[in-house]
Amino acid sequence: MTLSLLLTTVAKKSDAQKLATAALQHRCAACIQIVSSIESHYVWKGKKTTSREYLLLAKTSPRQRKPLEKLWKKLHPYDCPELLHLSGQAASSYARWVRTSTR
Repeated sequence: MTLSLLLTTVAKKSDAQKLATAALQHRCAACIQIVSSIESHYVWKGKKTTSREYLLLAKTSPRQRKPLEKLWKKLHPYDCPELLHLSGQAASSYARWVRTSTR
């Protein structure tokens, strides 16, 4: 069964927790993992930048991907948030749980 994974990064743990809580409260995601202390390298406004961030991995149904993306875009503290969607196959029992846990 197909599931969606939405990824984003934030600078503060409190922002990561806020996004995760909102996704669960709105039933837009079944599970959000927060990975701490990743090192991001990127060019921002013409300058090479390195920063410590938190990575959020949200598992959701294909039906709830767009509502989750809209919610996170609204709440995200960054001007230009990374909202990356991946789609893939999951074990059928896990996929059923994700679909049942989201609206």
